[in-house]
Amino acid sequence: MTAPDPNPKSELLFYLQSAREALLWKLEGLSEYDVRRPLTPTGTNLLGLVKHVAGVELGYLCDTFGRPSGEPQPWLEADAEPNADMWAAAEETREDVVALYRRAWAYSDATLDALALDTVGKVPWWPAGRDEVTLHHAVVRVIADTHRHAGHADILRELLDGAVGMEKGNTSQPSDDKGWWGAYRDRLEQTARQADQAS
Repeated sequence: MTAPDPNPKSELLFYLQSAREALLWKLEGLSEYDVRRPLTPTGTNLLGLVKHVAGVELGYLCDTFGRPSGEPQPWLEADAEPNADMWAAAEETREDVVALYRRAWAYSDATLDALALDTVGKVPWWPAGRDEVTLHHAVVRVIADTHRHAGHADILRELLDGAVGMEKGNTSQPSDDKGWWGAYRDRLEQTARQADQAS
């Protein structure tokens, strides 16, 4: 991506879009199993992260400002199971989840384009009396959440096949040599053991 425009809305959108694209890149080239498989004890998985952030955008940047998308969000229903937004059922294809996320971008971007940053909305799931938020705050919250989950995805993808970085061809890593990384990791392990023994 090119450098952000100094206009406040453009700058916010730049950082939001960079996180969106980093997150989707983590799915590229992986099998259906690998994008869905739980890779942590709490079940964190790549496709679930994408589904989750789609819902975050639809909630904070659409519903909160009286601009509902009309997108079905069954994970919000009263009878939905816990964490239903954090994984994709077998009948939900990768294409379905990615398309939902891209539609969420369009709805969110339209809100950002249409409203002033000081516009006040009400977050439907926050307690009454403490549910007001400005668009600026909501966008910053979504940026932070999306970057956080893109970081989760970066670690999951590295565990799967070693791919790292914000985008293809930009790993921001000091070396591509597996031998260098093996020696580096061994050094960190040795340092950790030394520090543990000294404590």
